[in-house]
Amino acid sequence: MAVPGTFLFLFSLTLFSTFPTSLHASFSHQSHIKLPSETHISSQKETHLHFFYHDLRSANDPSIVQIVDTPKNVPNGFGTTFVMDDPMTEGPELSSKGVGRAQGLFGLASLNDLGMFMLINFAFSEGEFAGSTLSMLGRNPIAEQNREMPIVGGTGVFRFATGYAIANSVDDISTPQHFVVEYNITVRHG
Repeated sequence: MAVPGTFLFLFSLTLFSTFPTSLHASFSHQSHIKLPSETHISSQKETHLHFFYHDLRSANDPSIVQIVDTPKNVPNGFGTTFVMDDPMTEGPELSSKGVGRAQGLFGLASLNDLGMFMLINFAFSEGEFAGSTLSMLGRNPIAEQNREMPIVGGTGVFRFATGYAIANSVDDISTPQHFVVEYNITVRHG
């Protein structure tokens, strides 16, 4: 089967016209647009936060509510999901000074252990961070201490936030009706 010369000419013209002329070209040299990595790294601050949140399961005034249940034959409660609006405090006691609310979703997301998914916004209402939020999204192996989860964003003072949260259950004062979690958060932000 013979290939017409016109086809080979057009094919080679197309091939060579799309071949890059410089393999070392970069976006920032060809454009006047500044990438976020070029404009925000040097001005980022690092902030460390420490607070406690309280899962309250009382019948009269709960701060967490189960919204999805699973069949009895599913291991580890897999799929059980909750919505939360937990008070955040400076100290481990619910009566200590409030700093905001932990609002979002969490659920049991592991067939093999007590691994949760966490989608939480820490909404600060007091102090220098009032009106700002941090967003946490990640896996929470709740049977362990020093659980690390990523901070993936924020608003207000915490715009462009990235970092991590370390969560620890405060077992010595927690009850089935009032579960206390300590958070130490380190973030870099704009």
